Amino acid sequence: MTEHHAAPKVSELLDQIAARPGRKVSVADLLETFGDRAFGALMFVFAAPLVLPMPPGVSALLGAPLIFITGQWMLGRRTLWLPKALLERTMSKSDFRSLTEKLKPYLGKLERRLKPQLTFMYNPVGDRLTGLLCFVLALIVFLPIPFGNMLPSLAIAAFAIGGAERDGLAAIFGWIAAILSIAVLWFFSRAIWAAVVAFFSTLAGMLS
Repeated sequence: MTEHHAAPKVSELLDQIAARPGRKVSVADLLETFGDRAFGALMFVFAAPLVLPMPPGVSALLGAPLIFITGQWMLGRRTLWLPKALLERTMSKSDFRSLTEKLKPYLGKLERRLKPQLTFMYNPVGDRLTGLLCFVLALIVFLPIPFGNMLPSLAIAAFAIGGAERDGLAAIFGWIAAILSIAVLWFFSRAIWAAVVAFFSTLAGMLS
C-alpha cells in the first residue's frame, strides 16, 4: 500500500463525496475519489462501521467488498479492481452522511495522532503478510457470527488507517487485535463444537 502523507486526509475525502450532487453514493464514487489511496481508505470505510454493533446482514454487505480488497492487497496489486456488481452498489446520500458523521469524530482523532513512524512495518513482505491476515479477518467478518465481526473489523480498520498514514504503531495495534480476535473465535468455536458433541453423546446414550 503506497500512500502519501501529504495527500488529503480520508476524512476530507469523505466530505468531498458527501458534498457531491445526487441522491446516492456508489462504491465506484468512493474508488474514484480515493484514487491511489483506495486500498487503505476503502478498507477503513467498510471495516470501521462493523466495530460497532450493527443490524443483521450488514456484516455480509460490508464484508464482501472487504474480501475483494484484502485479497488483492495480499496478492500485491498496486491498483484496486472491483467487479461491476460491487462498483454499482449504492447507498442513499443521507445514509452515507449519517455513516460519515459517526466515523468522523473517531477518524479525526486518529488522523491528528497518526504520523509516519516505525515505517519498517511497511515493506513488500510485510504488506503481503498483513494482506493475508486481513483477508482471513475479512472472511470472518463475512460470516454470520453474532458479535464475531467486531474485533476482526477493528484490526482491519487499524491496518487500513495505519497504512494510509504509514504509522507502524497502528499496524502493531492491528496485529494485537487480529491475534485476539482469532483467539476469541477459536475459543468459542471449540466451546460450540464441545456442546454439539455433548448433545449427540447424550442423545446416543438415551437411545441405546
